[in-house]
Amino acid sequence: MAYDEYIAERIRRTLKDLNTDTTEMKMMGGLLFKMNEKMLCGIHIDKKYEDTLLMARIGEDAYPDALVKDYTLPMDFTGRPMRGYIFVTPEGIDMDDDLKYWLQLCIDFNPAAKSSKKKKK
Repeated sequence: MAYDEYIAERIRRTLKDLNTDTTEMKMMGGLLFKMNEKMLCGIHIDKKYEDTLLMARIGEDAYPDALVKDYTLPMDFTGRPMRGYIFVTPEGIDMDDDLKYWLQLCIDFNPAAKSSKKKKK
């Protein structure tokens, strides 16, 4: 399995509790949650950390404060961190209130997030 299905189910339940309409997309061995056709958050197993991490799209304004919190890491796939995106370790989303906090940050940023460019067929 490419990601922790238990965490995926917790995210689904929390997003539903937050009255958030999302779609899911399996991507690169992980699972992506989208809102308004834009990335909201996702999960995947990080090779360096060797565990399932929450990928949170929180925006550049929330990024500096988020990185000083326990259990957060810069989102870095290529050796260059992506500003506005963070990873949260399993310890950082262990409690339902913690998961809800991170997902709410993603939801709050979503209206300002830019959509990815549509691929031409």
